[in-house]
Amino acid sequence: QVQLVDSGGGLVQAGDSLRLSCAGTGRTFSNFQVAWFRQAPKKSREFVAAISWNGAGTYYADSVEGRFTISRDNAKSMAFLEMNNLNPEDTAIYFCAAAQQGGGAYTRSDTYRYWGQGTHVTVSS
Repeated sequence: QVQLVDSGGGLVQAGDSLRLSCAGTGRTFSNFQVAWFRQAPKKSREFVAAISWNGAGTYYADSVEGRFTISRDNAKSMAFLEMNNLNPEDTAIYFCAAAQQGGGAYTRSDTYRYWGQGTHVTVSS
């Protein structure tokens, strides 16, 4: 199994940027596809972005396309979510998640077996 620790959240103003990090320990990080999901207050968890094991494939929710960038550094067992031009609708708890590469659809939360503890992102207007 792999353990995930996500970090980098905070309180920012609309238009600002944040970079979230996801640190993986345990099994070989490069065996896993990685995604970010988020959950806003009183809303269900939603897909944000995902990346294949080698970074060749990236996938984004329409709401973040062009503003967010997912990346990974397998040598450091890390994944990242660069978030630019944030707006109040991006306020949520952000979770990184991992699944064995090829284990299922990138955008479905039930694909992912391993989850970070979440990091809070609050965007003020």
